[in-house]
Amino acid sequence: MKIYTKTGDQGDTGLFGGPRVAKNDARIEAYGTVDELNSLLGVARTFELPAEIDRLVERIQNELFSLGAQLATPDPTAHQTALVGPTQIAALESAIDHYEAGLEPLRQFILPGGTTAAAHLHLARTVCRRAERRLVSLVQTSPQPIAADLVIYLNRLSDLLFVLARAANRAAGTPDVPWQKPS
Repeated sequence: MKIYTKTGDQGDTGLFGGPRVAKNDARIEAYGTVDELNSLLGVARTFELPAEIDRLVERIQNELFSLGAQLATPDPTAHQTALVGPTQIAALESAIDHYEAGLEPLRQFILPGGTTAAAHLHLARTVCRRAERRLVSLVQTSPQPIAADLVIYLNRLSDLLFVLARAANRAAGTPDVPWQKPS
């Protein structure tokens, strides 16, 4: 199978089990940003993450691939791509609680940074927030229903990525960098 098909040369692309749409369609923007987030998590994993966090991020990458497939399918139930829901959301919440329990409580805002791995997790968090915004736009404009769980999943994931960035810094013995309010 060739990697190039030339079918998108005119600026459109095919949805799984659906019509062709413009490459800047809200659905493409949403799952394209999820794909960007997944790639960024792959970059974060190339740095020294604690093994437990690395395994969690790998699981999340698989879930994001499934979430992207669900978004790329106008009728996910019919095509069996409705794979992200309450179970995955509960797992994110459990991970947030687990990692947050080992961190010092926040008393002020912190700057993204610390170790290279943590900085990439912070960057992934911001891309996750953008994916969430793109998904909300899709939900508001799509003629097909979009599962509300997908917005919840991305919302929880951005929180988890924040906590994981802090946990990666803590594991490396690198303190969070507090925000300094300008005087």
